[in-house]
Amino acid sequence: MQMTNQQAQYDRGITIFSPDGRLFQVEYAKEAVKKGATAIGLVYDEGVVLAATRSNQELKVRNPEKVFKVDDHIGIVTSGLVADGRTLVDETRQEAQRYLMTYDEEIPTPVLATFVADRCQQFTQYGGVRPYGVSTISGGVKDGNPKVYQTDPSGTLSQWNAVAIGREGSNVTEHLEENWEEDLGEEEAIELAIDALKEGNEELETENIELAVVDLEDNYQRLEPEELEDRGLGA
Repeated sequence: MQMTNQQAQYDRGITIFSPDGRLFQVEYAKEAVKKGATAIGLVYDEGVVLAATRSNQELKVRNPEKVFKVDDHIGIVTSGLVADGRTLVDETRQEAQRYLMTYDEEIPTPVLATFVADRCQQFTQYGGVRPYGVSTISGGVKDGNPKVYQTDPSGTLSQWNAVAIGREGSNVTEHLEENWEEDLGEEEAIELAIDALKEGNEELETENIELAVVDLEDNYQRLEPEELEDRGLGA
C-alpha cells in the first residue's frame, strides 16, 4: 500500500520526478497529442505548407480550426486538446505583435517557435498547473527563408524540413521522409501534404483537410477544400 501511495504521488505531482526520472503528467500530455488530429508542416522551395485533418460531424456548423494565421508571414498548426491549442495560438499572436511593436519588424519563425516551447516548458515546473496537452508546428517565411519548427508538451523544440504530429504522426512522418525532396514546388508540396495525411487515414476526403500556404509573394493563404479540388489536388 505504501508503494502505491508513493507512485500516486509521482503521478499527481507535475513537479515531482519519479525514481526512474519521469514526469508522468508530461507523458500523459504527450498521449493526449497522439489522440489529436494529424497535422503536418513541410518546407518547399519558396515557402511552407501547414495542414491538418478535421472531423466530419454533420451537426456542427463549424469544426474547431487546427491551422491558424499568426501574422502575414507565419502560421501555426496544433494537435491535441483543442482548447489548449486555441489558448496557445492566442498567446503566439500577442507575442508576434509585441515583437513588432518592440523591434519594428516581423517576428522570425525560430523566435516565435522558441516562445511556444518556453511557454509549454513553464507549465511543467510549477505546482497547481498542468502541461499544455498540445503539440505545435510553426511555419513561416522571413528574409526569403522558409522554416518549420515543432514543439511538444515538454517544451522540446526541433527544426524540420517536414514533420507530422498527432494521430498516426509517426507513420505520416515516415511517408514524408520517403517522399520529401529539396526544391519542391508549391503544387508538389501541397500534393505531398495531402498524400501524407491520407497515408494516415485512407478514407480521408479532401473536404476534411485544412491547409494553408505561407509563401514569398502572397504570404499566408488558406486554401479551402473546394479550391484544392479545383486545382486538381488531393484527387
